[in-house]
Amino acid sequence: MDLRATVTIRRPTSDVYAFWRDLENLPTFMAHLEDVRTTGERTSHWVASAPFGQDVQWDAEITDEATGERIGWRSTGDAQVPNTGTVLFTPAPDGVSTQLVVALTYDIPGGALGKAVAKYFGEEPHQQLDDDLRRLKQVLETGEVIRSDGAPWGKRARKEFPQRPAQPLSAEELEKGPEA
Repeated sequence: MDLRATVTIRRPTSDVYAFWRDLENLPTFMAHLEDVRTTGERTSHWVASAPFGQDVQWDAEITDEATGERIGWRSTGDAQVPNTGTVLFTPAPDGVSTQLVVALTYDIPGGALGKAVAKYFGEEPHQQLDDDLRRLKQVLETGEVIRSDGAPWGKRARKEFPQRPAQPLSAEELEKGPEA
């Protein structure tokens, strides 16, 4: 899976770069990231939520970095989700803002079937990345992710609507028929 997304953030490039470079900030706007822990100057450990209430974990290392301009990384070892990526930080033409370009490549567990299952559960990767960058823009421009009254708890919202296992219809429901 190859993903690419761009966003313009009304903050200086140095601010946007510094926020992203502190990898432990990433879960504040990336909905599927549960935790990123820095383990060394260029290494980190990542935990992300996956479909069916599962988590995936991996270690990563920064492989390419130009302060204030770009950060490149790759997963290391036996990652559950092998991935690589680059983030470019470019001053926007207005002289105030930053254009951020994110390029990600990763292997979806389960291949084409895993991709289809993720889409079925409303977890389309391109949309996720766009949504994550929109939240990053909000955090850097306003100091918080703006929540609506309909989803005030953000990424915990998925747990607000618990479902129960399928059950046979009761005698009363059967009597009402399909028009009920």
